[in-house]
Amino acid sequence: MTIEDLALIFVSGLGARGAAHLIEHYGSAEAVYEASCSDLIASVGLRKDIAENITKGEGIKQALKEVEYCRKNGISMVAATDEEYPLLLKHTPDRPHVLFVQGDIDALSRPTLSMVGTREMSPSGQYATNKLVEGLAAEVEDFTLVSGIAYGIDAACHRAALANRVPSVAVLANALPEINPTPHRQLAEDILRNGGALVSELTSQSRQNGKLFIARNRIIAGLSMGVVIVESPASGGALSTANIADSYGRVVMAVPGRISDASSFGANNLIRSGLARMVLTSRDIIDDMDWEGYCRSNTTKGVSQNLSPDLTPQELSVMELFNNVAKPDMQQLLNGSGLTVGELMMVLMNLEIKGLIRTLPGQMYERI
Repeated sequence: MTIEDLALIFVSGLGARGAAHLIEHYGSAEAVYEASCSDLIASVGLRKDIAENITKGEGIKQALKEVEYCRKNGISMVAATDEEYPLLLKHTPDRPHVLFVQGDIDALSRPTLSMVGTREMSPSGQYATNKLVEGLAAEVEDFTLVSGIAYGIDAACHRAALANRVPSVAVLANALPEINPTPHRQLAEDILRNGGALVSELTSQSRQNGKLFIARNRIIAGLSMGVVIVESPASGGALSTANIADSYGRVVMAVPGRISDASSFGANNLIRSGLARMVLTSRDIIDDMDWEGYCRSNTTKGVSQNLSPDLTPQELSVMELFNNVAKPDMQQLLNGSGLTVGELMMVLMNLEIKGLIRTLPGQMYERI
């Protein structure tokens, strides 16, 4: 990561989508800052005031200040152009260009599942959370659980992960190293000790406001291969996470509840509408996520020289595309595979985990 990567997130009026668009066009933040004002306007359609701010070096001073802040507080930074940046999140249109991380960055690159829900957790929701995580921990090897460390279901997910020795990632709607809510500081420390991570897109110079929670939810959805809604009322943050995950092409699942329980209205409606698949057991999640290959009984040691037994038909069809193009980009893979964006991202992550491909700058891929 360069100082220009960090500076880019401080440019007034640019936003996450704007930063992603610039990186996709120019290939790096350094190239963005080297571009002329006229080129920024003509090539990528930037507003004149934003283009002028970039050519004047806006953000560099704030970035240098943030580097010092992160150094003092033990915070790592990873840009979307870095290899360590989570693959699934990298392919979302509104990804944060820089993530701030405490803990094990590798936890972000394992097979991931998000579990979220209401802050007003019922005993039934607590039970469902514990049983699902316990069942997944017993069957699935080396996965990461993602949630938001809020009161209720989120905190219960992290605690269930700790009880079952599963690394978890807490995505916060505030700048690190602060923890919100404050009473969950000890929980955050336990997450770090258990090989997990704390993640935020916010800098120490960010102004806190209520809209940041919805923005945080897109990171929870983007980091994960699928999202499970355990409990949710008719409206709430968990439903926004489900809708964002669906827009990203991720698997959306929900635990049904009694029709008399207000805390289950949202989850039940997700199932009724067809947006979410109903899950009753951890095996349902494994089946819906197509995680059989990650289960302990089916985990292979290394990659076989004969790829066919170890790859799904979709993975095989994508691997065949590398025979025609040495370094295909995302669009070429989409055109050649016939898969949706969400399906293709799942396949690419699985192939990268299996050591068959790697990500290159500019949303390109290379066979190893």
